[in-house]
Amino acid sequence: MVIHSRDAQQEVLGILTDWAERSEQDKPLGVLHCFSGDTELAERYIEMGFFVSIAGPVTYRNSHAVDVARDIPLEKLVVETDCPYLAPHPYRGKRNEPSYLSFVVEKIGQIRGMPSELVAEQTANNVLQLFRLASHLKGVL
Repeated sequence: MVIHSRDAQQEVLGILTDWAERSEQDKPLGVLHCFSGDTELAERYIEMGFFVSIAGPVTYRNSHAVDVARDIPLEKLVVETDCPYLAPHPYRGKRNEPSYLSFVVEKIGQIRGMPSELVAEQTANNVLQLFRLASHLKGVL
C-alpha cells in the first residue's frame, strides 16, 4: 500500500491505525509516500509496519524531513523524487526528475554522518523488501 497524506495527518493516522490493528497482512504493510510529518508521527507508522519515504524537501531549510531522515532507523527509510514535484535544492521550484534522487541520498548521508553510498544501498534494499521484490530479482542484481 502506498499512502500519500497531505494536510490530513491525524485523519490518515486514525484510519491506518485501525486498519493495521485488524490487518492480517505480512509486514511491511506499505509506505508513507513523500512523508511530510514529524519524527514522532514517522515512528508511529514504523511501529505499525510501514516504511517512510523522503523526497526533495529533506534538502530544504526548516523541513521536518531533516529530523525524520536523522532520527528514524535507516532500515525503515526509502527515498523518492515525487516527480514532477518537490525538486531538491538546487533545483527547487523546477520540474523534478529521477536523476535528482542523488541529491536526496547525499543529503541524508550528510545528516546521518555516513557515506551516501551506504544510504543508497540500504534504501534500495528497503524498496526490495517493501515491494517483496528480492526473491523475484535473485541473480538479476
